[in-house]
Amino acid sequence: MDATELKAMQAPLKQAYRDDASQALITLKARGSIDDQSVACKVETGRALAVAGLHPATGGSGLELCSGDMLLEALVACAGVTLKAVATALEFKLGAATVEAQGDLDFRGTLGVAKDAPVGFRAIRLNFSLDTDEPQERIDSLLKLTERYCVVFQTINQKPELTVSAWR
Repeated sequence: MDATELKAMQAPLKQAYRDDASQALITLKARGSIDDQSVACKVETGRALAVAGLHPATGGSGLELCSGDMLLEALVACAGVTLKAVATALEFKLGAATVEAQGDLDFRGTLGVAKDAPVGFRAIRLNFSLDTDEPQERIDSLLKLTERYCVVFQTINQKPELTVSAWR
């Protein structure tokens, strides 16, 4: 896909959202069920069933997916798609590219071992390896726009309103 095709595909959507902002508000959903045999949750991904469980650092077997890894994988996926879309729209000459996310966790927090240890990531680093001859200012622009438009990055960066509820 080139910049013209991408812009042509997105133009009617952008116009519809300008005309009626309510059309742009969509609720994405995820659903899972608790496994009755182990400490795990079966998550419906839309393509397959993913089984998430405890990380080995919290007593897990390592056979199930770790939700922390899944968060980083979602960030990599979103950042990679966003980078490619922005590069296409900017007609940025990009060969191969890889995206990597690393996050630091202190498992004392999630296990309740130390009240001063945070539950969750202390730091997340998102790195891109780009095969390009573009000048540094174009690379900087590509990264700035990727950061700006990456939904997962911005969700982590700008804490959304969160609610928790239960029903029977």
